[in-house]
Amino acid sequence: MNFNEIKKIVGESSNIVFFGGAGTSTESGIPDFRSADGLYNEGTDERYTPEEMLSRDFFLERTEMFYHFYKSKMLYPDARPNPAHAALVKLEQRGQLKAIITQNIDGLHQLAGSTNVLELHGSVHRNRCMGCGALYPLASIIESRGPVPLCERCGELVKPDVVLYQESLDMELLERAANYIQQADVLIVSGTSLTVQPAAGLIRLYEGNHFLLINKSATPMDGLANYIISESIAKVLSALTAD
Repeated sequence: MNFNEIKKIVGESSNIVFFGGAGTSTESGIPDFRSADGLYNEGTDERYTPEEMLSRDFFLERTEMFYHFYKSKMLYPDARPNPAHAALVKLEQRGQLKAIITQNIDGLHQLAGSTNVLELHGSVHRNRCMGCGALYPLASIIESRGPVPLCERCGELVKPDVVLYQESLDMELLERAANYIQQADVLIVSGTSLTVQPAAGLIRLYEGNHFLLINKSATPMDGLANYIISESIAKVLSALTAD
């Protein structure tokens, strides 16, 4: 593999789409989910798996326990964008990057300055009352007095605008993501195990021959990639976008 060849392809493209997962944010201090050191392997409440605790049923039936887990394991308000996020901003400002499609809920792409970000799994920065629909920022969840955030208007439960297990993705958003990937000249996939459906299945819609996969571990989509780089995401994206 010739890195200069990849850099030339990226540098000359005017239609790049980036698809990323938790690994994009690990260098910002946010742990991923499925790696050896990830959330799903670190051990939580031995009675429940993380998947159970992040399910809609668990949220509705054991709301206090859900929020204890959610606040302690899923929220990183002090995290800041890393060089990978900055590199994507640079590509967008150059007019090359058409969309960021992310499985992340941390909002770091927007904090870095990216504008066209499709958040397939929602965002911790948006929270909605299940009664009246009032919206609340992340700070309201973190600073809520009781163990469960309640609406200041109607007193009903406030739910994070994140897609929990047992919930469906926004089909309109999924269709937009599919269109971007189908039309892309260069597809950069980074920091994801590519095992979570239906999001991971979007990759199969790519019709080009410039599929770059940046991931430290193998994925089920390795056979489809034209280029695979098993290095630091921040390092690779910074090098690809360097002047």
